[in-house]
Amino acid sequence: MRRLRRLAHLVLFCPFSKGLQGRLPGLRVKYVFLVWLGIFAGSWLAYVHYSSYAELCRGHICQVVICDQYRKGIISGSICQDLCHLHQVEWRTCLSSVPGQQVYSGLWQGKEVTIKCGIEESLDLKAGADAAPRRELVLFDKPTRGTSIKEFQEMTLSFLKANLGDLPSLPALAGQVLLMADFNKDHRVSLAEAKSVWALLQRNEFLLLLSLQEKEHASRLLGYCGDLYLTEGVPHSSWPGAVLPPLLRPLLPPALHGALQQWLGPAWPWRAKIAIGLLEFVEELFHGAYGTFYMCETTLANVGYTAKYDFRMADLQQVAPEAAVRRFLRGRHCEHSSDCTYGRDCRAPCDTLLRQCKGDLVQPNLAKVCELLQDYLLPGAPAGLRAALGKQLRTCTTLSGLASQVEAHHSLVLSHLKTLLWKEISNTKYT
Repeated sequence: MRRLRRLAHLVLFCPFSKGLQGRLPGLRVKYVFLVWLGIFAGSWLAYVHYSSYAELCRGHICQVVICDQYRKGIISGSICQDLCHLHQVEWRTCLSSVPGQQVYSGLWQGKEVTIKCGIEESLDLKAGADAAPRRELVLFDKPTRGTSIKEFQEMTLSFLKANLGDLPSLPALAGQVLLMADFNKDHRVSLAEAKSVWALLQRNEFLLLLSLQEKEHASRLLGYCGDLYLTEGVPHSSWPGAVLPPLLRPLLPPALHGALQQWLGPAWPWRAKIAIGLLEFVEELFHGAYGTFYMCETTLANVGYTAKYDFRMADLQQVAPEAAVRRFLRGRHCEHSSDCTYGRDCRAPCDTLLRQCKGDLVQPNLAKVCELLQDYLLPGAPAGLRAALGKQLRTCTTLSGLASQVEAHHSLVLSHLKTLLWKEISNTKYT
């Protein structure tokens, strides 16, 4: 009986054991290959991440160069002492999206701040000791020695007119630039102070901060040294992809944006409050004291908010003065309307007969913002509001960039939208 059981066992299990033994070398090869592939992919991702980080995050170079110029007496500013001698400006997380514009979160005087500094294209990482003198020649070359205060004021006024248009309010803005230059309040502007403020004016975002400084939806300027400057702390981002590591953000499918927004974003009433702030910002950009401004990259990545859910424009780099956009479009040769695009989405029609760009933009700020708010506000909106809100947003997106239409409908549509949202959240804890 024992012999029969043993025979049955051999008959039943030996072929399987033999087959398994035959497959074991193949399984080992596959296992080794998968492990090797995993190590290779991990190493490649680590290399790409390190390379992109090293390229994008060069704040240490900014600080070395700025402090070198400060110690040489070439530049000055309200935070130079804290940055270069007392080391009281703490650099934290790198937030840069392009190598030429360094952005970091930081800490200064116990407050959370955003540190911003430009790196010229000529400033090569391999330039070594030659980097600082080249930066001095490129960036801190004006005004020259011997320039009087009156000449510097006229020079500043001409620059503002070229970039913002010929507006009656600009002499007052030029006066504010001089007051800012005299940070130590000694009633005189030194050459180093003048060079620093002039270099700052060349930064598009700084010019916008200066023009919008009295508006509550732009970050407040806290101090500067040369062309490095500090603003209020980084606002929270409304873009759902902001929670992901930078390397994974391009891989996020657009279809998941709405779902992530509902799972990870603020509650709908808070989103409504942020949207009202965004609409007020659009109002501020339209015929303000220093002219009209265009939003030329209308994305959720630029929609920020504070801890109290008050809207803050996260990045002013892509907000452009009307004068700058018109100068870009004037006489520009084109074959298609895509040739008449300033920034990412400030697009004008192309006159196919003259093969030149026209002056009016296809979409005003409000129409682009309403397109954004359709994805931001409609998911999760109260059932009784969704139909009316959807209708208002659709009407808003059809606004044309023609000056006559903007003047006629812009304020009315914007006012209706704000009223609709305020009515829903007024007299609640969300206001």
